[in-house]
Amino acid sequence: MQVSGQAPATSLPIGSDADLAWVRQEVRQCAAQLGFGLVQQTKLVTAASELARNTLVHGGGGRVEITPLDNGRSRGLRMRFIDSGPGIRDLELAMTDGYTSGGGLGLGLSGAKRLVHEFRVDTEPGRGTTVTAVAWVAKVPGSRPVLG
Repeated sequence: MQVSGQAPATSLPIGSDADLAWVRQEVRQCAAQLGFGLVQQTKLVTAASELARNTLVHGGGGRVEITPLDNGRSRGLRMRFIDSGPGIRDLELAMTDGYTSGGGLGLGLSGAKRLVHEFRVDTEPGRGTTVTAVAWVAKVPGSRPVLG
């Protein structure tokens, strides 16, 4: 599924607040190269920021794998956030809008899910969490005929 000419994946560590900035920058740059529009880029960077912060704060750090995709019809971007932290005890509760396990707004997982096309959380208490988010480049509508 990778885009020809693109590196198969970029892996970045998530171990400090400075790493969060690198993740955002890499996601924006990759999304722009793949042809995502500015609004789509902003959505991807926002989702990446939320998921990277969760990896750092709740998972104790980890890494992100950023992979360009091509399914034959469209190009996309997969972001996989991986940690070896405590896992999520109640995933259904954690995906509920407004839920927070800390002092945050409670929009991290559920908010990130709304910003991408595909979203999956693999977690097990005591074994860590992997969150995978995929977005596809939206086709720009063709020009409208001039009515006259």
